[in-house]
Amino acid sequence: MTNTCLNCNEVILEKFCSNCSQATSTHRISLKHVFQHDFIHGIFHFDKGFFYTIKELFTRPGHSIREYVQGKRVKHFNSFATIILLLTIGYFIKKWTKFDASVLYDDKETIKGLLKVLKDYSKITVFLSIPIVSIASYLFFKKSKQNYAENLVLNLYLLCGTLTISLIATIFTNFSDNKDYLVSLNYFAIALTFFYVIIFYYQYFSVFDLKKYQLIIRVVIIAVLYLLTKKLMDDSLNIIGLKYFS
Repeated sequence: MTNTCLNCNEVILEKFCSNCSQATSTHRISLKHVFQHDFIHGIFHFDKGFFYTIKELFTRPGHSIREYVQGKRVKHFNSFATIILLLTIGYFIKKWTKFDASVLYDDKETIKGLLKVLKDYSKITVFLSIPIVSIASYLFFKKSKQNYAENLVLNLYLLCGTLTISLIATIFTNFSDNKDYLVSLNYFAIALTFFYVIIFYYQYFSVFDLKKYQLIIRVVIIAVLYLLTKKLMDDSLNIIGLKYFS
């Protein structure tokens, strides 16, 4: 028995259309389908989707994303969609915790401009450092023969991992409003991010033609550059916020 693809009208004999890859079993949308398939399957299934990607980013970060870049992509959630979802979750977590980042500073004016920019443009500003970091990783690991676009993708997934660390740290701000605790938590999150970046890059580039000591030196340097770039970007946004945002 043959079927006609409901997406492109191609005649199909197997479970998937050979022309557009849509499943033969496409049926009318129902509430059950929306909840069970689109929501539960798309986000919460651990064999693929959002939580699969997060799990991979914290069990074998560099290895899994290298496999993704090389073509093993079916199970991973899209990097942009992952970042937007993490930012959305972060928004509600911050509303719940009522955490004010300015409490980390003796002079609250220090980041007043940055907070003004982030209030309306956080979904854009989070991406600003990625092109710069991608240039650095492209140049540092040129022997890997990963092109600039591939470096963009791996750094977007790296951003997913660092955003997750920030989310977890934000949750812990709810445990105490003591300033010393919050400052210590902030430094711990920065240190954890630094080591995560090292592990991510080390795993990703470990299969390419680099001696171990060369790889270690380069991943440490680029991890420092990663944090410095983020700091420089925040300082620039703070200046812009103070100057142009009321």
